[in-house]
Amino acid sequence: MSKLNQLRLGTRSSLLAVAQSRLVAAELERAHPGLQVEIICLDTRGDRDTTTPLTEVNDPDFFSAELDQALLDDEIDFCVHSYKDLSRKRPDGIATAAIPHRADPRDVILFRGDIAKVLATKSFLRIGSSSLRRQINIGDFLPQALPATQEKLKIDFQPLRGPIHERARRISADAATEQLDGVVLALAGLSRLWNDPDGRAALEPVLANARWMVLPLSTCPTAVGQGALAIECRAADAATKGLLEALNHPETARLVQTETKLLNEYVKGDQPGFGSTAIAEPELNSVAWLRGRANLNSKQTISITSTASSLSPATDGAAWDDTAWLKHTIIKPLKISLPTSGAVFVAHWRALSDHQASSQVRHWTSGISSWLRLAKQGVWVEGCADNLGFESIKNTLQEPVLALPKLQQWTALTHVDAVSSWTDSGIKTALGSYQSSVDPARQPDFAQQLATCKYFFWSSARQYESLRDWIPAGAKHACGTGKTLQALR
Repeated sequence: MSKLNQLRLGTRSSLLAVAQSRLVAAELERAHPGLQVEIICLDTRGDRDTTTPLTEVNDPDFFSAELDQALLDDEIDFCVHSYKDLSRKRPDGIATAAIPHRADPRDVILFRGDIAKVLATKSFLRIGSSSLRRQINIGDFLPQALPATQEKLKIDFQPLRGPIHERARRISADAATEQLDGVVLALAGLSRLWNDPDGRAALEPVLANARWMVLPLSTCPTAVGQGALAIECRAADAATKGLLEALNHPETARLVQTETKLLNEYVKGDQPGFGSTAIAEPELNSVAWLRGRANLNSKQTISITSTASSLSPATDGAAWDDTAWLKHTIIKPLKISLPTSGAVFVAHWRALSDHQASSQVRHWTSGISSWLRLAKQGVWVEGCADNLGFESIKNTLQEPVLALPKLQQWTALTHVDAVSSWTDSGIKTALGSYQSSVDPARQPDFAQQLATCKYFFWSSARQYESLRDWIPAGAKHACGTGKTLQALR
């Protein structure tokens, strides 16, 4: 039986599992002064078998069975698991006591340091991942997201198993087996390892020369619960459960439930080719994405974006499509001096379309459309905000493992009229690299078109300001959740 001043924490023995357990133990001891947590390492069959592809493992308790048994036999008092490793149905007698605050759920690709040279000479990349979900979604996204070097880039996925630091080593020239061009890993795992002394010692040599790509959740959603931990104890051990509940984070639990619900709504049965991820979003409560296919050969892709708000479609009036506005807008680049190092956030692809980007700069952008346009220009894009605005990724940009500059050292490239909106963003420098205006000859056409519309979706505040004189009274307005929303309000 658990003692109120001492608990035994059971964990897998990998560097990541131990790092996660140390994190939980420290938080638990802070929450309960005087409590001591002893970490006990156990090997599971998932740790012993590092070669069988996970798609071929027909064992829902591959990473937990030995820990489950030790818990039921009273050899340990509680366990810390990666939520996504647990089977949906847990053994009788075991209860989830807490789901702590979640780490960043995104997937990343670590590329070998000379990837630019590889892209210039090869028409295929060897990417390590044993996940069917990752192979499907990343296989669709990556050929378009990399800088344009080949007309048709093929992604050759290679099996990848083992501890996360060993998987990361596969991009090194001194890898124990054949070097890969890139490996797909969870950002949360890399972050937790980096923040642990033993984990950082193992990762540092690999990350020193790696090239990063943080994958967008809208096109590459992850496994349900990725980035979250599950703390389990015996269901009958009320004392231990009471202590562990101090670490529960209700919002994380809610988001994981949202992911599960979305997956179950559109995907019947156990189909590992689908990802489902939800994140908190202040304006919409939460945003969730689901994407995937039944298998690699299926031609039917399911792609869903869901919000927790009760937005209803416009059905009782005409909606304005800004295609004509974009087609007949005059865009003029402005002369500026671009940074030659550090990091740049490109608010819209037009902000960089007429300027030469430095290969020494780490570029992030607003969404998928801008990402793909920049990639066609030869720009290496490292990540994006999934069209949710810069605020939505500020925490990601400050993850220590990414080794990005502090926000105050970033530069934002944007429309000249939007420069002032970056004042409170945390970024010190915002540069207006282009300006736009409606072709005067088109104004009568716009006036006639807008007069018949009741609903308007604005992609920029500048767009609204250019056309506001012709918008009918009582119109309904909508926009994205970023700086356009701030400006329109």
